[in-house]
Amino acid sequence: MRPQRRPEEKLADVNERIISCTRCPRLVEYRQAVARNPPKRHISETYWARPLPGFGDPEALILVIGLAPAAHGGNRTGRMFTGDSSGNTLVKALYANNLANIPYSISRDDGLRLKGCFLTAAIRCVPPHNTPLKEELENCYEYLSEEFDFLKRVRVIVALGGLAFRASLKLLRDKGFSLLGSKPEFRHGKIYKFTQETTGKTIWLLATYHPSRRNTQTRLLTQRMLNNIFRRATRLAEI
Repeated sequence: MRPQRRPEEKLADVNERIISCTRCPRLVEYRQAVARNPPKRHISETYWARPLPGFGDPEALILVIGLAPAAHGGNRTGRMFTGDSSGNTLVKALYANNLANIPYSISRDDGLRLKGCFLTAAIRCVPPHNTPLKEELENCYEYLSEEFDFLKRVRVIVALGGLAFRASLKLLRDKGFSLLGSKPEFRHGKIYKFTQETTGKTIWLLATYHPSRRNTQTRLLTQRMLNNIFRRATRLAEI
């Protein structure tokens, strides 16, 4: 009898397929064009310019779903939420809640480790104007679905922004989770409780504004607000 494969081994297989994916010609062309024309501050760097796999703890209790890699963040560094202000804002919140070992996310070799938390996104390539097409989201959804299947211990999903919130709703419904009460709507700080009818398992969905530079500069989202979101997430996950 073959031994059961560990979550990290299953995720590694998904990661390989994500990195080699070329399903969306528009996104392939755009991510490579960005890499060929970097701003002066990154002119000497070699861009990753491939789809991004998820990153974090295979035994995660908290799953964080974002929108997509940033053009000069993840698309440059090759790691989710790394190399831009959004990544640093997010990781500071994780660090403040003992989910990360350092309060910054600069590069793949910066030593960042996550505990109890896994970062992923609705789409794995940087889209023009941060706006993926419907068919591009559909192409990427398979990867998010598989990651969720292999992250067996997830109790909480934190959705960063409206698009990630909608992707999270689809994911939970497709996996047999249902919500009692009012129809879910995206609103910062809103919490929804989903239950899987076949198993009785509960997953909490937390909505928050995305930690984009625009949102943080306008103070639509502050560091304290995001820290508080993850404080709630850790309490719900019983970390």
